[in-house]
Amino acid sequence: MTYHTTVLLHEGVEALNLKTDGVYVDATFGGGGHSNLILSQLDGGKLLAFDQDPDAERNAPADDRFVLCKGNFRFLKNFLVANGVDQVDGILADFGVSGHQFDEGSRGFSYRFDAELDMRMNPNQELDAKSVVNTYEEAQLRDMFHQYGETSYGSAVARRIVSARQEVKLERIEQLVTLVDQLVPERKRKSELSKIFQAIRIEVNDELVALKEFVEQSTSALKPGGRFVAISYHSLEDRPIKHFFRSGNFNDKQDKDLYGNINRPLNPVGKVVVPSKEEIEMNPRARSAKMRIADKNSNG
Repeated sequence: MTYHTTVLLHEGVEALNLKTDGVYVDATFGGGGHSNLILSQLDGGKLLAFDQDPDAERNAPADDRFVLCKGNFRFLKNFLVANGVDQVDGILADFGVSGHQFDEGSRGFSYRFDAELDMRMNPNQELDAKSVVNTYEEAQLRDMFHQYGETSYGSAVARRIVSARQEVKLERIEQLVTLVDQLVPERKRKSELSKIFQAIRIEVNDELVALKEFVEQSTSALKPGGRFVAISYHSLEDRPIKHFFRSGNFNDKQDKDLYGNINRPLNPVGKVVVPSKEEIEMNPRARSAKMRIADKNSNG
């Protein structure tokens, strides 16, 4: 089975506007699709890639120009310093979950398989999905489902979870799926299960906080004129990126100078890029992808 099918492979690397001797970051290494294509176009350059999942290490190329940073991209600046890098020419981030994590049933990311409730991108961290569904108060669960899953069934699911776990500990995916099935119409089953699992996964991995920390650090990590390419898969990922590129903050509040120019560290480049119909037909998981591009201010 393919570890991961890279979304917007050529478009993402092309958007970096590569210099053959430049220094670049692939913030989400995964199966190495973007990284390998970047390396094929470097001559004297360097690539640092991030992945907190030990399973991704098997895909690391044996290349002197390549460094795999075994950690979360939220620690971007620390890893750059540790590798003697001051600033980079470009950063590519392909957010979300890898195909491998979805398809490896034992990891607990997908409702399609019965396994222990896990969902940790970094299997060495303490918090997992089992802890969330068995220890969070009803209000915490409700808010999590509404905020991270954007589901109207959040209150009902939270209430049912709290009630069910009083009888037996919720340890397996099948138990959670059964609870949701009791509340959701069949026609909404897949979409609502996806939302519930997304919410728990985001909570377990602190994904949105990590994303914001990474985006903020990227502005200082980039050289003036350096390029930032971000690929997201749902509105909770895309919205903070769009706001930060456009306004320089996650609240989308624009501060303008006397000449009407927006004070922001990054300037959006072009329009949002989405996968072609052909790519979506070949890889349905690409259907929700959005790619945004920005350059760091030359005086930054």
